Amino acid sequence: MTNLLADLASLVAVAGLAHQVIGSALVPQITAAMAQAPIALPPVSLLKPLYGSEPLLETALESCFVLDYPALQLVFGVADPTDPALAIIERLRARYPNVDTTIVVGPDPQGPNRKIGNLINMFPAVKHDVLVISDADMHVPAHYLKAVVASLAETGTGLVTSLYTGLPATSRLPALLGAAQINHAFLPGAALARRLGRQDCFGATMALHREQLEEIGGFGSLVGYLADDNVLGRLILDSGKTIRLAPVLPATSVTEQNLRDLAQHELRWARTIRALVPAVYPGLVLQFPLFWAALGLLLSGFPTVGWALALTAVVIRYAAARRLERQLDVSRVATPWLLLIRDFFSAFVFAASYFSDAVEWRGYQLRADHGKSASGVLLH
Repeated sequence: MTNLLADLASLVAVAGLAHQVIGSALVPQITAAMAQAPIALPPVSLLKPLYGSEPLLETALESCFVLDYPALQLVFGVADPTDPALAIIERLRARYPNVDTTIVVGPDPQGPNRKIGNLINMFPAVKHDVLVISDADMHVPAHYLKAVVASLAETGTGLVTSLYTGLPATSRLPALLGAAQINHAFLPGAALARRLGRQDCFGATMALHREQLEEIGGFGSLVGYLADDNVLGRLILDSGKTIRLAPVLPATSVTEQNLRDLAQHELRWARTIRALVPAVYPGLVLQFPLFWAALGLLLSGFPTVGWALALTAVVIRYAAARRLERQLDVSRVATPWLLLIRDFFSAFVFAASYFSDAVEWRGYQLRADHGKSASGVLLH
């Protein structure tokens, strides 16, 4: 039985390495794809719901003020008038006085999803018909909106989203591990899923027309769900429209200072995904092949062939990660030891995700649950 389990673990490790190599090769192809140039660049309202301050927030928000786009309104929203993010916005407004900037303060967000509740409060201040929603910690390149709008202009498109990379806010281990999870697990997995036909919506970028949003019930149709991006994507697909990936790659700040915070963050992701797609979720075991290679080595009694497989797995995993970092020109976080620790940490998060459906989000205790809708996670 032990030999059988060792062989099974080794098989999963090989499959996981193939998953990593293929997915990593697909990411640059997707992000470098050219969208059809739009006939015109319509005015855009870029919505940024805010909550508190964190490392790199000012740098991330400043990237919105220097976007290369002719007609842009920036809409920022906070629930609390004492929120420290307001001071950052005021500094940026003073630095870039010619940028059309709107700030919405309060009232308390409506509904259990406080991000969407914030967007509901912000919506009356929106001037334009093309809406782009982006998380506060996203660092966007200057051509970001042009790429998004070009994709949105393509026939049959109802929603545009984008992949994203992880940018560690510090050189501490938790931030490096968090960035490695995004760059070397999420990115290859999302790219491979896209190539296989999935049309997922990622909260990094959610762009659509005002008319399309109103057709699906507005932000109010999302406020009861934790995975609002997934629900929005399902509603768009149900309306007969397509979700398109913009050929642009923003970066999200990874700010966790300790392993406990990182585990809580990743458990929220994991338990949400498990609730959304329980049949597919076990396939995520392919995202930590070094764990399986090490387990196979342990169960087989450390034979020479086991050591050879484990060392080969480390080399392949590292080579794929470094190649992807060079191609995307992103922060180098991959080292053999970091990837080994990352895969063991991912295995822990995966196992822990089955012991509860509780998640922590912005100081609130929530439940990940499919609720009455198969397309989202209902908050209780």
